[in-house]
Amino acid sequence: MNNERKIAAVYIRVSTEDQAREGFSLGEQKEKLLQLCAFKEYEVFKVYEDAGISAKDMEHRPAFQEMLQDMRNEKINYIVAYKLDRVTRSVRDLEELILELEKYNCYLVCDRDDVNTSTANGRFFVRMLTVLSQLEIEIVSERTKFGLNGAIKSSHLPGPAPLGYKKDGNKKTIIDETTKTIIERIFKMYLEGKSFQQISNIFNEEKILYPKKWKDTTIQKIIDNKIYMGDYEQYKRIAKKENKEPVIYMNVVEPIIPRAMWEECQRQKEVNQRTYTRDRVYLFFQKIKCPICGRIMKCKGSGGKKKKYMYYNCEKCHLNYREDKVEECLMQFIYDLVEYDMAVKKYFLPILAGHKPTKTDDIDKEITQLEKQKERIKKAYMSGIVEMEDFSEDYRLIEEKLEFLEQKKSELLSLDNITFTPQ
Repeated sequence: MNNERKIAAVYIRVSTEDQAREGFSLGEQKEKLLQLCAFKEYEVFKVYEDAGISAKDMEHRPAFQEMLQDMRNEKINYIVAYKLDRVTRSVRDLEELILELEKYNCYLVCDRDDVNTSTANGRFFVRMLTVLSQLEIEIVSERTKFGLNGAIKSSHLPGPAPLGYKKDGNKKTIIDETTKTIIERIFKMYLEGKSFQQISNIFNEEKILYPKKWKDTTIQKIIDNKIYMGDYEQYKRIAKKENKEPVIYMNVVEPIIPRAMWEECQRQKEVNQRTYTRDRVYLFFQKIKCPICGRIMKCKGSGGKKKKYMYYNCEKCHLNYREDKVEECLMQFIYDLVEYDMAVKKYFLPILAGHKPTKTDDIDKEITQLEKQKERIKKAYMSGIVEMEDFSEDYRLIEEKLEFLEQKKSELLSLDNITFTPQ
């Protein structure tokens, strides 16, 4: 690129919030920047547009990345933008951008902020403006969090209301009297000694909230949820992934069960987890699927100290398989595999090991002769030496022979593509 020429990339960006707050669109930015380029005698290489995209980072702006690539390819040496925050609001991204601009002898010009990075003072001014933009982002983020915290404390919980609660006209989370008794019953049944699975089975049999399908995990989530004693856990999933404690807001909604009852359920859960141990070893635990519905079959046992029987059961299809019968089938299958493997190694491998590449020279020679014969018949017909009926019959017979030979050749060659191994 000739350094004397000033070839500019015009960059415009706007998000919905920007346009509503500051009132300038892509079209207005483009018009003003083109006028600026004309005034400064810049040659406009291209206008790059990012519509409805935030300036928090540069990586997820396709037009901006395309512009940087054109700069690296020395197609431009000036980047012209309406304001600096159209380019970036991140101090870290700005530092990277300035280094990149200096590396490729490119300059940044911002119309509204009177920015020009071709001078040291201009680069300093750019950094100061970006610090202020970064501060604005952080202040807005803090205000958002503060507003969310205030909303939670006044019972405006984010997301849908959990079972037992509903949202009123002001979107506050309040008790739903129609489902409140279900939550109370779940906690009561659990304290009576019933497991998560037993409670879900009872609810499915009674068709509680049908067609809802109750699962043991559904019951467990309800027992674990602090909302039922009036507390709200924020960022629970994120905290669990990062091994951190979630933010807890106490007494933000009216409780359905007493706090003491919820805590007693948690103690009962710990006792259940400590005392539960298997007294039987199931060989095919979580390895057998129901042949009808495909679900993992559950383990069941019967018998006493002298003799124990293990079964695999599908609760949906009511199928039962005894473990010793499954083991017999598996052992017979393994014996058949071993026998087959031994037979292959003893009888077939020596033959396969001596397999040599297939030669098709004779077939190729015959195909060539038939092709020549076909051409001779054509010429004879064209010259009027043979009649149409004789030509058609001879030509058909040659075509059938050629098709047969080609197929035979293809079958022979396909054998060479197979890799024979003991496996």
